[in-house]
Amino acid sequence: MADYYLDFEKSIKEIDLKILELESEGSSDDNSELLSLKTNRETILKEIYSNLTRWQRVQLARHPQRPLSLDYINYMAPDFIELHGDRYYGDDKAVICGIATLGKQKVVIIGQQKGKNTKENLLRNFGMMRPEGYRKALRIMKLAEKFNLPVITLLDTPGAYPGIGAEERGQGEAIARNLLEMSKLEVPIISIVIGEGASGGALGIGVCDRMIMLENTWYSVISPEGCASILWRDAAKAPDAADAMKVMPDDLKKMGICDRIIKEPLGGAHREFGKIAAKVKKVILEEIDSIRKNNTNSFLDSRIERYDKMGIFSES
Repeated sequence: MADYYLDFEKSIKEIDLKILELESEGSSDDNSELLSLKTNRETILKEIYSNLTRWQRVQLARHPQRPLSLDYINYMAPDFIELHGDRYYGDDKAVICGIATLGKQKVVIIGQQKGKNTKENLLRNFGMMRPEGYRKALRIMKLAEKFNLPVITLLDTPGAYPGIGAEERGQGEAIARNLLEMSKLEVPIISIVIGEGASGGALGIGVCDRMIMLENTWYSVISPEGCASILWRDAAKAPDAADAMKVMPDDLKKMGICDRIIKEPLGGAHREFGKIAAKVKKVILEEIDSIRKNNTNSFLDSRIERYDKMGIFSES
């Protein structure tokens, strides 16, 4: 059960606490009170999560207990070997890069990493990559190309780091270079949004052959708060911005940006991590097989075709 409850989840907090109290007292599942509480909890959860607004799902994507890149990596690939440094400046701990085996498939995994507490978030820079992070990621992608390994990227960032040092070291150029090089990389690239996919910070490792999103995630050129601050001069209008920008997986699938949505356990990925991590691993392996069977053109040609189809417009 969750230790942290969002505002719209408060109605189940009291039930969860009561269930924990009964279980700690040794009550078994055939206890009538415990059974009634669990049934009631399931009903309320279904009611809440079947009617979430876009803004509420943005909040779920940011849930403090939501699984992070390293959680998925450690579950899916216990043999993961992390590689460090961009060979120019240093190592960016906001991004995890390395080689691993998924099932029988050798892959390269690149994941944006937030922290689970204040100390970890300071170490990981809250998941905001610096130029050396994008250059490290590109170095590892080139290694994947050399050894013909599929590239898996896990997206979870509020954006690229906007600090002075990052700008001095070429933040914009590093992201642009990744867009160019990833576009023509001669191996399959699968990007999975596991939390937030904000701005060029996500796109810098997000050029791909398949874009997959977990059910309660978002992906956009800017955060809802940032959009609201620009359009209405008021970050409190973020819920309106989330609706206007259509940032959710269902919206993006209609626009041709998202290829596949992975349904999360009731209440979000943090409630049953093992179940969602197993699904993610299964989907990755399926998509790698699909890309290799169906990609008859060069990767560059197929990516041009893919991105040309994106978006919706109407003539007035």
